[in-house]
Amino acid sequence: TSLGDLFQSFLMMGIPGLEALHHWISIPFCALYFIALLGNCLILFIVKKTQSLHEPMYYFLSMLAVTDLGLVLCTLPTTLGIFWFNIRRIGFDACLTQMYFIHILSFIESSVLLAMAFDRFIAISHPLRYPSILTKATVIKIGLAIILRGMVSLLPIPFLLKRLTYCGKTELSHSFCFHPDIMNLACADIKVNVFYGMIILLSTVGMDLIFIVLSYILIIKTVISLATKEECLKALNTCVSHICAVLIFFIPMIGLSMIHRFGKNIPPLVKTLVAYTYLIIPPALNPIIYSIKCSHIREALFRALWRKSESDW
Repeated sequence: TSLGDLFQSFLMMGIPGLEALHHWISIPFCALYFIALLGNCLILFIVKKTQSLHEPMYYFLSMLAVTDLGLVLCTLPTTLGIFWFNIRRIGFDACLTQMYFIHILSFIESSVLLAMAFDRFIAISHPLRYPSILTKATVIKIGLAIILRGMVSLLPIPFLLKRLTYCGKTELSHSFCFHPDIMNLACADIKVNVFYGMIILLSTVGMDLIFIVLSYILIIKTVISLATKEECLKALNTCVSHICAVLIFFIPMIGLSMIHRFGKNIPPLVKTLVAYTYLIIPPALNPIIYSIKCSHIREALFRALWRKSESDW
């Protein structure tokens, strides 16, 4: 019997064991969502309005901001729906749709971080050729290729889940839909889903991470060859924001993937906290990191706020 014949929905989880405190827990979540929405919108606004920021590095940063906004908007309705109104039920098709977009946006974020690593490698290792290599047309092509790769590679996943038989268990581990989570509710053979999921994860996010590491090995090799210590530090300083963004995205993502595949005995609370760290923390922290560490973004933000305050007077 198909899922549609038995029941039309899954039940999502909030934070296990802390259901009575969901209203209070929603306060930090609201703060994080607000910071993520405001911060990423500000990044997009500043890059659009500041002519000096119309460069490949900031175009890639804008792609990262759009992706982060997408991730926030994917999880916000169901997460706050549980915390505020205890709305736990989600339709099967709605769940598959949310899952598809969460995974696509995660894959896109991984690819954008790789593109940003490539941008830093070209800027540091081949500064004179930088404008001719990363033209506006090239950046657009990279952006389209990233979106197309994410969409095509994940397209079979909803159909692979629809073909499975589900028999009774309906409770998900999170306040959003995640492929391994849905897959593990099936009482049918899920070997194809597991195999395809692993292959896609390793060939996309896994390869992105390897190439990011290789980019930084080449960057470090170039930096070491620079004449003075000041030049070394100046070159590495342009990479600090990107390194932070890579760490806060990949560490929770790898952790969550490992927990879902191998962590059968891990407490549900740990699984839930890692999932929220993966989907909410990077969108909230990325704009802050880039605003603090990137002087051009910071100066453009101060100029915009100064003009706003003058117009108010």
